[in-house]
Amino acid sequence: MSPLPIEDALPSLHNALRRSPNALLTAPPGAGKTTVVPLALLDEPWLSGKKLLLLEPRRLAARAAAYRMATTLGESVGGTVGYRMRLDSKVGPSTRLEVVTEGILTRLLQSDPSLNDYAAILFDEFHERSLQADTGLALALETQRLFRPDLRLLVMSATLDCGPIADLLGGAPTISSEGRMFPVETRYLDHPLSDNNREAAVTQVIRRVLTSEHGSLLVFLPGMAEIRRVERRLLDSGLASDILIAPLHGDLPQSAQDAAIEPAPPGTRKVVLATSIAETSLTINGVRIVVDAGQLRVPRFDPRSGLTRLDTISVTQDSAEQRRGRAGRTEPGVCYRLWTEREQSALTPRRPPEMSEADLAPLMLDLAAWGTSNPQELSWLTPPPAGAVAQAKELLVRLGALDRDGRITAHGSNMAGLPLHPRLSHMLVRSATLHVSDLACEIAALLAERDILRGPAGRAQADLRLRLDALHGALEPAGGAAVDRGAAQRVHREANLWRQLLARSDRTGPPRKESDPGDTGSLLALAYPDRIAQRQPGPEPRYQLANGRGAQFVRPDPLASEPYLVIADLDGAGQWARIDLAAPIGAQDIERLFGEQIVETTAVSWDDKTRAVRASTQRKLGSLLLSEKALSNPDATLVTAALVDGVRRAGITSLAWTPDLRQWQARIRFLRRVDDSGLWPDVSDDFLLATLDRWLAPYLTGITTLDRVKRMDLAQPLTALLTWDQRKLLDRLAPTHVTVPSGSNIRLDYEESDVPVLAVRLQEMFGCTDTPRIAGGKVPLMLHLLSPAKRPVQVTKDLASFWANAYQDVRKDLRGRYPKHHWPDDPLAAPPTAKTKRRAD
Repeated sequence: MSPLPIEDALPSLHNALRRSPNALLTAPPGAGKTTVVPLALLDEPWLSGKKLLLLEPRRLAARAAAYRMATTLGESVGGTVGYRMRLDSKVGPSTRLEVVTEGILTRLLQSDPSLNDYAAILFDEFHERSLQADTGLALALETQRLFRPDLRLLVMSATLDCGPIADLLGGAPTISSEGRMFPVETRYLDHPLSDNNREAAVTQVIRRVLTSEHGSLLVFLPGMAEIRRVERRLLDSGLASDILIAPLHGDLPQSAQDAAIEPAPPGTRKVVLATSIAETSLTINGVRIVVDAGQLRVPRFDPRSGLTRLDTISVTQDSAEQRRGRAGRTEPGVCYRLWTEREQSALTPRRPPEMSEADLAPLMLDLAAWGTSNPQELSWLTPPPAGAVAQAKELLVRLGALDRDGRITAHGSNMAGLPLHPRLSHMLVRSATLHVSDLACEIAALLAERDILRGPAGRAQADLRLRLDALHGALEPAGGAAVDRGAAQRVHREANLWRQLLARSDRTGPPRKESDPGDTGSLLALAYPDRIAQRQPGPEPRYQLANGRGAQFVRPDPLASEPYLVIADLDGAGQWARIDLAAPIGAQDIERLFGEQIVETTAVSWDDKTRAVRASTQRKLGSLLLSEKALSNPDATLVTAALVDGVRRAGITSLAWTPDLRQWQARIRFLRRVDDSGLWPDVSDDFLLATLDRWLAPYLTGITTLDRVKRMDLAQPLTALLTWDQRKLLDRLAPTHVTVPSGSNIRLDYEESDVPVLAVRLQEMFGCTDTPRIAGGKVPLMLHLLSPAKRPVQVTKDLASFWANAYQDVRKDLRGRYPKHHWPDDPLAAPPTAKTKRRAD
């Protein structure tokens, strides 16, 4: 075999690790760092009889790397080179190099913080920035600082910004390998592709390439569903007999994964349909053509809802480059990108670290088991977000894994010993005391595995008990539903693993009863206490969760009639998230399992339907109202507060306003406008509504309904807003009436406009030379001068100007309409009169 490019960098790497405990190695895809570097370090003197640990981000990559290195040494896996991962391990007494998935390192560090059996940890493909890799590096740095200054840490990556990681490693030296890749021609689409026809376009490109190019194909698709659909399209299209289709994703059996990686048999070509699992660490022999659909599927955690959902996103620039590099590993190749060159320039440069998007409950339990409840104590490349940390701690306290101070409990230690999400490990540990651990192990395995019911009919059934029936062969597929036998076998294997782990930790060995599907909801509630859900009134199949969120069935489902559910899987989006997987639970089981968390409170609230205060004793689990009993003697303060809330909802106009009170309100508002002394209070509707608890509440004692409030006299609570001096001043500066020249005492209108209005018959103002004023003489009134029939004939704030300029025209009109009235030539000399007609002499 020709030497791999990474071999040129080995002397520098040897020197760096002899001088410094830490180093950073960058090399492009295909340089050989995964399989060459670990073997090259096996003879280093600083090993001192200890082992090397190589971390891989995926099980498939770990197995493939171990087999490749063992083959290089002419050995079988389990000799010098072994591997460890969940559900699979091949390590022997002579093993000196262990290839492990990233979560294994955390377990090793928890069991032995000094990591005495190992001389070095190699972090491969660190640019993927998985949560486990970031955590492993932070803990390894702490081990190096506290216990093992001789422990070597080597970070290896293809597309990593070296500066920050070198700084984190204490200014570690950086060794670069130029690598060697054959030229790859990149071809783009002429026009953007819609998601609706993406799979059809992928199929067309594959068929066209099979006729125009030689060699095998590697096709990148976002997930298993897309792989299955494209595979079906290709099979239905009638491919040549020498074309082999090989799916490749993490849920396939090892034999199927190995078949996808191995070279195509002589005389055949292979089309490998893969997820992003094939981006790094793997060389798929014979591939010289890459077809990239341009998407990947990523988990995203929402701290607000506590839910993780899978999102399909556009590929990032660094991922696209990794995929493209697969075509140039062994010979010149071609990469077909199903997007345009313009779209390429708009792609995000790289994905954010998983740390910034992940559910941190597993991390916080791992850290607590390590010995710290404060992640700030460790050195991170990307520190855990504070919001997600708080959410994780809250869940772990609720599960009993941490105490209120963040320290791990005995129960938490038992949970940490199981390589599962804390929700599921809590369920398993508790199930032993409830004597239902067999069923719990099956549920944990089902939840950790992809749905074993396939097809639209399978996905349309949300009941987890149907999956248990299918697991035991009791379900007859109907309406197109099918049982994925491969997935069911994996569930059986994983359930057996959990049984074995529980048996090791359970010395008393309590009796276990046979699986009873009726316990499914109870066990699920242990894992998801925040997702116990109560059906809401009404025809819609909607549920409220204990965490306050809403969920609903979007398709008809027998579970929709259940009063209580535990929801294991929902889409997490929108006001009413879609329920995808659930099981019923009885009210008595909720009481039995969560009696200590059920809170009994006095609830005094406003009832919009009865428009009255409702008082009751309530028993609640989170946001769920389990029971309610009417309360005859509620606290008067709470009743008043609820009544104020009801008035606020009904609006300020629901109160018993009279015309006089509205005028009183307008008078004060007028003085606030013309007097900037700050003397006058705000009595606007908005302010009064916002301050009901201050001015109205003291007068609501003994009242419980809105109807009673509407009948109460508002004069006393409103006038109480003014002091005695303010009331006197109000009457003087903003009087309700003014006396006009005729002697009439006429009401002012403060509501009609910003300036108070005096509506008065024109004849009553004869002899008056100027406009009457209020507010201490500062504001002239707005005069509405009326005809004898009380119809406006002139509006003015300048009476003198009216007499001098407009009166004569008005006089002519009035003389014609009211001839029996006296309309003098000189109104200032005429006596004012309130009579509607002139009396005879």
